[in-house]
Amino acid sequence: MTVNISNPIFEKLGMKYPIVEGGMTWAGSGALAAAVSEAGGLGIIGTGYWHGDEVRREVRRAKELTDKPFGVNVMLMSRHIREVFDVILEEGVKVVATGAGDPSPFLDELHAAGIVVMPVVPSSSMARMMERKGVDAVVAEGMESGGHIGHMTTMALIPQVVDAVDIPVIAAGGIADGRGAAAAFMLGASGIQMGTRFLTAAESEIHPNFKKKVLKAKDIDTIVTGNVLGNRARVLKNKMSKNFVKNEVNELQKPKPNYEQMEKLESGTLKAAVVEGDKDGGAFMAGQISGLVNDEKPVAEILDDIWSQATDLMGIPNTTK
Repeated sequence: MTVNISNPIFEKLGMKYPIVEGGMTWAGSGALAAAVSEAGGLGIIGTGYWHGDEVRREVRRAKELTDKPFGVNVMLMSRHIREVFDVILEEGVKVVATGAGDPSPFLDELHAAGIVVMPVVPSSSMARMMERKGVDAVVAEGMESGGHIGHMTTMALIPQVVDAVDIPVIAAGGIADGRGAAAAFMLGASGIQMGTRFLTAAESEIHPNFKKKVLKAKDIDTIVTGNVLGNRARVLKNKMSKNFVKNEVNELQKPKPNYEQMEKLESGTLKAAVVEGDKDGGAFMAGQISGLVNDEKPVAEILDDIWSQATDLMGIPNTTK
């Protein structure tokens, strides 16, 4: 089999490595995104439910640290979506990654500004729909990922999405080293996305408690919340996540689940983990690959190590050297 790692989008952006940073709210700061882009990947600022001024702050932080292209991840179900897109357009952001919705209502104005749009998709049917609507690429994300997830595994999802569309497919979920990267390319992807691996980068600004939790994690140390009430998310096990799952099951037994109580339990927990390091009450979003992440080093070294190992395994030249 011939491995094709050509990706016209990455070539247009001048990237050294076909590696994208996952859009991690609060964890994916402007500083981390800038570090990834400056080192030759594509950094992505995670915005979640932020207001426009919060997005502008991190975009400008990134601009101060790099002159290379970076992107912004947009949560389409956010109530502040219009002001977020206004900031993206005003600040000249080059790439928009989207989740939790359909970006097509915004495609014309984003494309008119020369912005690359690549939604995260959990299935081949969603990938086909996104291609029909005119997106530039899709990020096919398996359920091994940290944060909000679908139901298919990366190994099953990637080749089916690759077969379903003609636009570039970026593989995400369970990738943290060159072996995972090589596997994704062998499945037909033309790029990879990593989130959890960057949590322990030297440039990552997450709370030390979060970094330690990832570094100490084993392969079975994540749990999925939202299986009953929806909005599934993978997080590291702690008091909050275990209680959430327990309460979710209890609510299922009642005629009318108490959604307000469940939402209150989840509200603010991600910021509590990333910013405050709340060991018991925070939602430490991280993927199943956490058990493979056991060191803290600069982004540049992470990218170089992964791509060197991947190209060696695939038997192709490492042109970054």
